[in-house]
Amino acid sequence: MPEDPAASFAHARAAAGVLFFDDQDRIMLVEPTYKNYLDVPGGYVERGETPHQAATREVAEELNIRPNIGRLLVTDWAPTETEGDKILFLFDGGTLTPAQLKAIRLAPTELRAYAFYDLAQIHTHTIPRLARRLTHAHTAHHNGTCHYLEHGNPII
Repeated sequence: MPEDPAASFAHARAAAGVLFFDDQDRIMLVEPTYKNYLDVPGGYVERGETPHQAATREVAEELNIRPNIGRLLVTDWAPTETEGDKILFLFDGGTLTPAQLKAIRLAPTELRAYAFYDLAQIHTHTIPRLARRLTHAHTAHHNGTCHYLEHGNPII
C-alpha cells in the first residue's frame, strides 16, 4: 500500500495576538505568568475558531475588554523546537481609549502586568523574533499594509 502523502504535510499550531497602542504610539506588552518574556495579548486558536475570533476571545479573557479588533498586520511562520510548526497572526487593536485602559482587568492566572513601550525599546523587553514581528506590525499599522514573515523576518 502506498504511503499517505498527507503524512508529510505540516500540522502547524496557530496562534493569534493583538497589537494595541496608547495615545503616544507606544506598543502594549503583557507579562504572562507562564513565559519568561513579555508578549502581546493573545493565544492559540482553538478548534472551529478563526484566528480573528481567537484574538478577540483572548483579549476578552486576558484583559477583560472587548475593543474592535481590526485588520491583519502580520503573518509569521515561526516554528520552534519545542512546539514544532507554528503560524502566528497579529491583528491591529488600534489605540486604546482612556475608558478602555481603565476597564482592563488582568486575568491573574495568565497575566502579571502590562505596560506600553516605545518601538525603540521593544528589542530590550522581549525575545528577538517577537521584537522583529512587532517592528513589522508597527510599520504595517502605519502604512496600511500586511507583512508575511518567517521567524520575524520578511522573505522579500
